[in-house]
Amino acid sequence: MKIIPAVAAMLLCIFTLAQNEVKEYQLPGKGLKQYDFLYAGEFDIRKPQAQSIFLVRGGKVVWQYSVPLRTATGSIQEMDDITLLPNGNIVYACMSGAGIITREKNIIWQYLCEPGTETHSCQPIGKDSVLMVLNGKVGKFLIFNTATNKLLKEIIIPTEGTNPHGQVRHARMTPDKKTIVAGLMHEEQVVEIDLDGKIIWSSPASSVWSAVRLKNGNTLISGDGKGYTREINKTGKTVWEFSKEDAPFKIGNTQTAQRLANGNTVICNWIAGNRNTSEWEGTIQVFEVSPDKRIVWALSSWKNPDLGPATCIQILNDPGNAEQIGQQR
Repeated sequence: MKIIPAVAAMLLCIFTLAQNEVKEYQLPGKGLKQYDFLYAGEFDIRKPQAQSIFLVRGGKVVWQYSVPLRTATGSIQEMDDITLLPNGNIVYACMSGAGIITREKNIIWQYLCEPGTETHSCQPIGKDSVLMVLNGKVGKFLIFNTATNKLLKEIIIPTEGTNPHGQVRHARMTPDKKTIVAGLMHEEQVVEIDLDGKIIWSSPASSVWSAVRLKNGNTLISGDGKGYTREINKTGKTVWEFSKEDAPFKIGNTQTAQRLANGNTVICNWIAGNRNTSEWEGTIQVFEVSPDKRIVWALSSWKNPDLGPATCIQILNDPGNAEQIGQQR
């Protein structure tokens, strides 16, 4: 049978595509040994008793802390926000509450959410203070002195959304401690508000999940279900973006991102939105991308250790005191 050139070319194309589909992505970087880091991911439905924070040093998990997926009253718990402090304690938010835990796993400060409220964000803003988000019928930013458990400031979130699960995820105070940058999920906007709750800057941002003010004055935002990570300036203009189309591997939900001192961006690729857990293994959890969009590190650790879905990561090799808002998470 004679095959005409056009058909031969089509068959070759199909064969090449098939080869590319089964070819495994070669992970750049040194895997778990690339950095020391603190890591957590939300809603690992495979492990109803172990929603975990992992501390990785020298390529090995040296510390782990877990809570069950549900509280005794049935409320969901999921690890959404983590920060390792200089003294070794860890600040966290887990939807059902927020707290500070020591390396000995003693909780030395804790906030428990009342029914109908959630918290997905808790940031250290000094030696004995934190900024946390409390989503509820009326959402609030709360500033606590954790040494005395005194509420120092309560700021109403400027949103019309009343669904606690769809108000604000990660919010971050700016380095001058005068304003807060956050993504309003209901309004699909990233905003900067002063400590009186007044919006002083905003920009459209669909599916916005997290926002952080960079040292250059721009804002780095993550587009969750839209799968983008974007840097915008004060006019709202996009000056850098990494999208699903830029990735040589599958992007799920981009939940948080941080800018490293070397100018690269580390992005968490949360894939637990796919309830078919058999498809999780082998996917990229975290990756580092250069300004020219080259992937220089990609982490896929689903066995020995199984880190689970990725929501947030703190790179510990990067300079800056997280307690003093010195790391750009």
